Amino acid sequence: MGPILSFHKIQDNFIYPRNTHLICMYRIISRNYMNGLVLGVYSSEKADGAAQFTSAGDAFDRLVSGKLRALLSLCGPPLKKGKTRIFHGLHQDFPSVVVVGLGKKNAGINEQENWNEGKENIRTAVAVGCRQIQDLEIPCVEVDPCGDAQAAAEGAVLGLHEYNELKQKKKPVVTPQLHGSAESQAWQKGVTYAEGQNLARYLMEAPANYITPIKFAEHIEQKLRTFSNVKVHIRPESWITTQEMGAFLSVAKGSAEPPIFLEIHYLGSANKDDSPLVFVGKGVTFDSGGISLKPSSGMDAMRADMGGAATVCSAIVTAAALNLPLNIIGLAPLCENMPSGKANKPGDVVRAKNGKTIQVDNTDAEGRLLLADALCYAHNFNARAIVNAATLTGAMDVALGSAATGVFTNSSWLWTHLYEASILTGDRVWRMPLFEHYTKQVTDCPLADVSNIGKYSRAGGACTAAAFLKEFVTASHWAHLDIAGVMSNKDEVPYLRKGMAGRPTRTLVEFAARLSQDTHSAK
Repeated sequence: MGPILSFHKIQDNFIYPRNTHLICMYRIISRNYMNGLVLGVYSSEKADGAAQFTSAGDAFDRLVSGKLRALLSLCGPPLKKGKTRIFHGLHQDFPSVVVVGLGKKNAGINEQENWNEGKENIRTAVAVGCRQIQDLEIPCVEVDPCGDAQAAAEGAVLGLHEYNELKQKKKPVVTPQLHGSAESQAWQKGVTYAEGQNLARYLMEAPANYITPIKFAEHIEQKLRTFSNVKVHIRPESWITTQEMGAFLSVAKGSAEPPIFLEIHYLGSANKDDSPLVFVGKGVTFDSGGISLKPSSGMDAMRADMGGAATVCSAIVTAAALNLPLNIIGLAPLCENMPSGKANKPGDVVRAKNGKTIQVDNTDAEGRLLLADALCYAHNFNARAIVNAATLTGAMDVALGSAATGVFTNSSWLWTHLYEASILTGDRVWRMPLFEHYTKQVTDCPLADVSNIGKYSRAGGACTAAAFLKEFVTASHWAHLDIAGVMSNKDEVPYLRKGMAGRPTRTLVEFAARLSQDTHSAK
């Protein structure tokens, strides 16, 4: 029999062998095997109760003859939700094991929070565990499905993502994989959902000189190239002109970067003539504010003002990867909003595709000009529903912060699908008003049919912006998602690192999946 390993706690969350020669031994083992393991444990119903492992945790504990449970009980109070402890040297195949707190067992939908608490707990716990394996520079981590392999995969893939394309020093790449094979299909679904959101995060985080309108379009085209049932059209400025998209062009003309209108057709339905779901995304790849120039502080974040285009295009890439059985069309007007001698001036009047004239009272309210023309164009497709997403107003951030996306819709049927999808994904939505009260504030305009800002300036800014868009919609089922508040993440969503969030991509994907299963006609 070899030497007995005694363990000594030298800092919170870390357990190390007491003998120095054993430290060297398991460091060698770690380098040879290089596999980490993340296992879940539930909160005990009793304050001093024993740890309640998941099925995978119990199985591993039996494999190591109960040592994991014994060590966990010795090294401090029961693990709280989202907290971790690391153990080394328990098994030769897994030199480092992270135990993560999952909170209450069987936690379900929290009606106060409007999400599935159990799924959120898993995403958070797994993300924290995988990052700790990454800190140990172990290149592969096996993840306990924790009773919901899709949520676990989302937590792992979202939690490990970081934009470091332009850095010489990068964090070590860690590949998460399912521990066991019982829930492999659900795990892969979660990986696909998370990779979709990570694509949106990548596009939003990249500098504006790397993601110009044409480079954005080409990146999405490349992602969709392998799907035979997808067609991508990169429409140039000449096409935009023939479509008489005067509002869109009025914004684009201020920049040296030519505008692009990106059009994606995903034909997933068995009947290619089925009415499609149409996604429309605002694609301002950099927003300086134009002549109504933004303050310099924080302006760099406006590289993500194409978040609407990034999330809807990423949702279509994900839908194609999942082979969802419905038709989807994606529309993304792409340009920059820059000050120049050719730029819109406050007080200018431009004409949208549907013939309505727009008084541009603030050139920093440019996103709605792009969307006005794109929404008009969206009506060409006999859409089942039209859903647009845009980082449209700072007022939305003031109203809801980063807790939820604001949804303005003329359809309760559409709202129900979006809301129920968001409960599952944890990327929440909240319904906002489309009152006639706000419409009057944009249509009472001295020089044109509508003004691009409300006449009471800052009052209800998100609502007047939605009311403006409504002037370019005749479809019975339309929703406008103002995603300005969820554009970036500081520390609000624990399974996302600081940076651009890519929200609400997974909710859009889940919404499309639900719509593909809805055989009832919308009323």
